[in-house]
Amino acid sequence: MNQFRFSRRPDIGEKVSVSFEFFPPKTDEMESRLWDTVTRLEPLRPEFVSVTYGAGGSTRERTARTVKRILNETSLTPAAHMTCVDAARDQVDTVIREFVDFGVTRFVALRGDPAAGVGTAYRPHPDGYANGAELVGALKSVGDFDISVSAYPEKHPESPDFATDIDMLKRKVDNGATRAITQFFFDNDLYERYVERARRAGIYIPIVPGILPVHNFTQVANFSSRCGALVPAWLAERFEGLENDPQTHALVASAVAAEQVLDLVERGVGDFHFYTMNRADLVFAVCHMIGIRSHEAEATGSAAA
Repeated sequence: MNQFRFSRRPDIGEKVSVSFEFFPPKTDEMESRLWDTVTRLEPLRPEFVSVTYGAGGSTRERTARTVKRILNETSLTPAAHMTCVDAARDQVDTVIREFVDFGVTRFVALRGDPAAGVGTAYRPHPDGYANGAELVGALKSVGDFDISVSAYPEKHPESPDFATDIDMLKRKVDNGATRAITQFFFDNDLYERYVERARRAGIYIPIVPGILPVHNFTQVANFSSRCGALVPAWLAERFEGLENDPQTHALVASAVAAEQVLDLVERGVGDFHFYTMNRADLVFAVCHMIGIRSHEAEATGSAAA
């Protein structure tokens, strides 16, 4: 696929649902930026927002604090990430119950990346949950939660083939997963073929495309190479020569992400999950271009009329 194909329909925003992913801040400055992002995106009324959780609970307290603040200070519905990495079952179960105690009803259940980083070997904790399917089962044993899981249009880099990868997704669904959210991708044909594979395997939960606006092409390309995500030649050409031109880079990035989403809408997709990187501008611009409007802006416009 050389580029996206779409025709603009005026009613797209009415048919599209979005969700956003944040990560817990490490510093006061990062926390300020996160809450600026939350404040900017909240009026778009996403279905939910997720907050990531580091390997072995390395961000446990910060994740919990961020989720609590979203619950207490915004109208947003937070989903707490859970992972299996470097944690015994009783530790994971304790964290689940802590989230439940302060009102969390949505989770994103992930095996998680190896503690040593993407591309290194994953070794389950000897007393822990071995994978995402077991973690979904653990969550369902506690309550009837809304549970999102991961999916990989280009297959998980550790899977030997697509059959193995789809089988793992099927196990997650059988244990109670509500939806799958994909790793980011830039070739919509790959996503469409993946969904077809899943449906043939009897998987009928929503498979929501994960969209990554390209804030920094060099960083995205490097990360993509480690996690097995294709960066098409046409995408590299779009950003060529913009390394020292952040304003144009941002304009191109928002246009590319909007094109990708609009093309997926033309293919029948109605739900999208945005990896925000705790930055609002590109995500807000993309949502605007696909017809999702700030409800604050609507209210202001009505009052002015």
